[in-house]
Formats: sequence, C-alpha cells, structure tokens
Amino acid sequence: MEIRGRISKGMIEMKKFSSKERVLTAFSHQEPDRIPIDYLYNPDIDRRLKKHYGLATDDDEKLCRILGVDFRTIEAPYIGPKLHADIPGMQVDIWGRRKKWVEHDWGGYWDYCDWPLRDADRDTILNWPLPSPDDFDYEVIRRASYKFQDYCVIIGHPGVADLINSNSMLRTMEQVLVDLITDDPAGMALIEKSVHIWLEIMQRSLEAGQGRIDLLWIGDDLGTQRGPVISLDLYRKQLRPHHQKFVDLACSWNIPTMIHSCGSSSWAFDDFVEMGIAVVDTLQPEAENMDPADLKARWGKELSFHGMISTAGALANGTPEQVTTDVRQRLEIMMPGGGYALAPTHEIQDNSPTENVVAMYEAARKYGKYR
Repeated sequence: MEIRGRISKGMIEMKKFSSKERVLTAFSHQEPDRIPIDYLYNPDIDRRLKKHYGLATDDDEKLCRILGVDFRTIEAPYIGPKLHADIPGMQVDIWGRRKKWVEHDWGGYWDYCDWPLRDADRDTILNWPLPSPDDFDYEVIRRASYKFQDYCVIIGHPGVADLINSNSMLRTMEQVLVDLITDDPAGMALIEKSVHIWLEIMQRSLEAGQGRIDLLWIGDDLGTQRGPVISLDLYRKQLRPHHQKFVDLACSWNIPTMIHSCGSSSWAFDDFVEMGIAVVDTLQPEAENMDPADLKARWGKELSFHGMISTAGALANGTPEQVTTDVRQRLEIMMPGGGYALAPTHEIQDNSPTENVVAMYEAARKYGKYR
C-alpha cells in the first residue's frame, strides 16, 4: 500500500504535527517530529494508570492525551437481537464464544473454556447464529471519525480476519489446524462465514467514515515463541487469499492495512509485502527470528512496525530504569527513516507495575523525538 500520496511536503516541514500527520508520515517511511505512540491494555492496568494520574475511571481520552497516544480505534457497536443463551458462570458473546473467569496471581482473566463447535459438522456450522452486518450501529463510526479527525483513526482490531485464533475459540486450536490441513468442510464453512461478516462490517464502517478513517487493522496469530504455527504453503493456500480481501478493501479506500501476529511471524513478511500490507503489529522481540535490528534491516524500507516493547520483558519484570533503557534501545534501532510506532507487543498485562508503564510512555515521549 502506497501511503506517500497522503503526505504533503508541508506536513514534513511543519514544526508541530497532528497525530494523524505524525502516524501517516512515519508509516510512509519519513521522519515526523516524534515517533507515533499507541496504548494497548488490560482493564486493571487502565484502572491503575487512571488512578495514578488522578483521572475518573471512564476518562479514556484524558489518559490517552497524557500518554501521548496518536491512534484512536473506533467501532460500530452491535445493536441486534440476542443470538445465544446465557450460561451461568460464563460470558457468551455474539459469536457464541464462551469465557469463564480464571483467577491468577495478579487478578484474573476471562478465558475460553468451552468449545460449542468442536465436533460440529458443516450443517451445524451453517445454522450456527452469527451476527449480521446489518445489526451494527455505523452512525457511531460517523460521529467518532469526526471527533477524532486529528488522530490516526483505526477500524478493526486483531480479531478481524483472525481465522486461526478466533475460530479456535469455537472449535479448539487443534481442530482448526486440522481443518486447515484437511479442508474440513465444517471448518471451511466457518472461515467463509466469518470472513464474509467481517468484510461487510469493515466495508460499511469505511463508508460511514466517509474518508476520515486512516488504517484498517486485521490479525491472525501465525507464530509461537519458537517458530511458525503453520507452514508458509498452508498460509498461502488457506489464509492469505482471505487476508488479501481486506487489504484490497483498504486499498480501494486509499488507506494502509496493519496486520497483527503474535510470536515468530517474520517468515510471512515477504508475503505481506507482496500482498500490499503496510504495517506489522506486535513484533515480540523474544520470539524466534524476531530480532528488531534484523527486522528493520531486512524489511524496514517496505514494512512499517507497530509494537516491539515486550510485555514479557522489563515492562513486567524489571525496574522503571530498565524499562527506560529498553525503550531507548528499541528507539535507536527503529526510529531512523521513520516506519515505526511505539506500542506494547500485546495488551499490557496485569503483572506490569504501574510505575513501569508510566516509565515506558515517559521514555517514548522523551527519547522518541526526531526534532
């Protein structure tokens, strides 16, 4: 995706960039005034940060401004009929995915605990209630795109076009991988249905935004910490054609696509370039073949990067000073020539001390300046 056409010479010469200009300049592989910054979080981290800064628990916008966040993600809420029955002790979403609260040392997590389509055949999949694109309030997109027009406005998230991880929440990870290898009719039907729904939701969201949306975010977790989840051939056969539909949709609106993938995913980066994907998200530096310097050297002129501040490293286990060092080292590698937005490699987890998260964003604002 060519982004440079959306960046004027005047933007580069300005002493003060808007957040929108800052992100689009960076993602066009040029240097703005400072690196763009993003914020991804678990609810408890968000609550603690708001308490630290003396904010109300619902003052999301003020927190984003304090942290220097340049992105705003907007979405159309579901307003349709109830699709799945409540189950005591569980959360059941509009896709029929079931979660249970699981306690851990730092609090708890709503985790997937039951897989209603594990043994489903194709007919069961076809009759499984899924949300209709008609049943979302796209007026919210229109209003929010006006409200945040000075920021980089994102639609989508890592769950959009996420065919491995999201479908495994209904069929189990094991069954989804078998589906991909064997062309299981039930698994293929679930993929086709989910892609159709998400593609239509994204299309209508873009229409509602009327040119004020700047980035389409999709995802698929392609890696473990040690290597690929699937082979490159299987990716090209089963997933890439579906991901391409979203990239083509974004290109039709002259906006870039960002793809999320946890773990070791650089094996797919050449394909991302061929597909027209502009930005890769997450970039866990501790995973195999994900060294930031190597990624920047090999793909830094063709792909932009969003992430790279590990939620499993100093942010969770170090001191504020170590977090600052970690951020500075990452910036020294990633900043030259643009093409980088600082963000955590995942939602910041509950085991990260508040002071470490504060140090991360203070270091980003202090050391991420180009001018």
